[in-house]
Amino acid sequence: MKTTKLSFIVLLLVTLFLSSCSSSDNANVTQISPKESAGLIANDFAVIIDVRSVAEWNNKHIPGATLIPLSDLKSRMGELEQYKDKQLIMQCAVGGRSSKAVEVLQEAGFSNVSNMNGGLVAWEKEGLPLE
Repeated sequence: MKTTKLSFIVLLLVTLFLSSCSSSDNANVTQISPKESAGLIANDFAVIIDVRSVAEWNNKHIPGATLIPLSDLKSRMGELEQYKDKQLIMQCAVGGRSSKAVEVLQEAGFSNVSNMNGGLVAWEKEGLPLE
């Protein structure tokens, strides 16, 4: 009985985590694939902003990406001004937090901002480099 309750709680927590990290249904959030993102950053047309936690970043991240956790985005928005001539590609684990980040930036007046569809999970599935 105890194992069943524990299994149920773990399943519930995993379900809640995955649903909170899923991509946004907001039609105003432009989606971009990991391969498109890699091409844009390789040609210096875009910058990837990783909105995951510091712990997630320390585990693995995209080379050249800038870490600004979603919880810090509003207070650190000024740091993004240096990239106003480039596309900002927001990235998290699977696309949920980065979709929210796109919405925050759009509300603040940023127009050239996209969400990396599938986040770091999709990036890794494509065999793209990680640090």
